[in-house]
Amino acid sequence: MKKTNWFDRSFPPQNDTGVFPCILERLGGTAARLTEKIASIPSDLTIVAHGKWSIKKEIGHLIDLEPLWLARTLQIIDNQKDLKITDLANTKTHETNHDARDFQDLIQEFRQHRRALMHVLHDVTETDLDKAAVHPRLGTPMKIIDLAYFVAEHDDHHLAQITTLMREI
Repeated sequence: MKKTNWFDRSFPPQNDTGVFPCILERLGGTAARLTEKIASIPSDLTIVAHGKWSIKKEIGHLIDLEPLWLARTLQIIDNQKDLKITDLANTKTHETNHDARDFQDLIQEFRQHRRALMHVLHDVTETDLDKAAVHPRLGTPMKIIDLAYFVAEHDDHHLAQITTLMREI
């Protein structure tokens, strides 16, 4: 089954703030899903298929982007007009040797970063939910719920890629 390229995806605004708690559940559960997913994989295993990242690099990429998600969330809360630009070439992920690390260490680092994001997201107010800033690549305003949905979809995109890689084992 072919997966849509991340940069070809669109992200409609989430107009029902009542689904925010459900989006938070997805975000808060990513580390547990990663842990379950890699439970049967030997820690020294490195698989790269079709020129894609390895499983460890996929997890490392999630770690690499956590500071961006937190910064963007705080920008929206602070009423900034535009969200921080990211490196679309993912240079940090390409240059960091995530493959040299243990799976559990990678997931623990991800979990630590995600807790910081979740702490901020759980503390947003109704007023914060009405604020928005423009996403630099998409060119559209994003509210906190939109950003949270975007991050959850990004998590799932990479979890799906890990599943694809695991089928190669």
